[in-house]
This record gives sequence, structure tokens and C-alpha cells, in this order.
Amino acid sequence: MSRVKRGVQHNKRRTNILKDAKGFRWGRKNKIKLAKTAVTKAGAHAYRDRKVKKRVIKRVQHINISAAVKPYGFSYSTFMGLLKKAEIKLNRKMLVELATHHHFAFEAVVKKVKG
Repeated sequence: MSRVKRGVQHNKRRTNILKDAKGFRWGRKNKIKLAKTAVTKAGAHAYRDRKVKKRVIKRVQHINISAAVKPYGFSYSTFMGLLKKAEIKLNRKMLVELATHHHFAFEAVVKKVKG
């Protein structure tokens, strides 16, 4: 059986790691050992923070809706409960959009929930 030299694969792997580490600071952008750990950690943080981002957006939407319904005498939880009882199927994103940009439409939704 003939001998297989793995130089091409080795170089390709190193090149890809360094490509991923582009823009990193200090030795982490050009020293393979440091770049490898930096790229691995960056990937782990990116994976985790994609979920954290969704969590943060949900919290901000909660705050915005809560602030929008306070003048009408509702808390967030009671408003969302009454919204569900009234069978109005609007998600948080659309409620925030209505509350910030279309005040009259949001007011109509609140009146529908009250009545």
C-alpha cells in the first residue's frame, strides 16, 4: 500500500482556522495554537449568545408592552391574559410595533380587550 502524506489537509485546516481568526487581536490572529482556542471559544460564545439574544429581545418587548398598557390601567400579565381570552392572536413583536408606531391601532386593540 502506498504512503499517504497529509500535508495538504494539514495546511488547509490551518488556513481555515486562521481565516476564521481574522480580525482577532494580538497573537490569536496568526499563531495557530492561540487561534485554534480563540476560534473554538468564539464559536461556543456565538452559539450560546444566539439564544441569549432571543431572550434579551423578549425581555425588551415585555418592557415595551408593559409601558404601553400602563396608561390604560393594565399590567403586562393581565393585558396578555385578556388578549388571549379575547382571542386576539397578535404576537409580542406586532404588539410592540403597534404600540410604538401605530398608537391608534394599539388603542383599538386595548379597547377591544377591555370591552
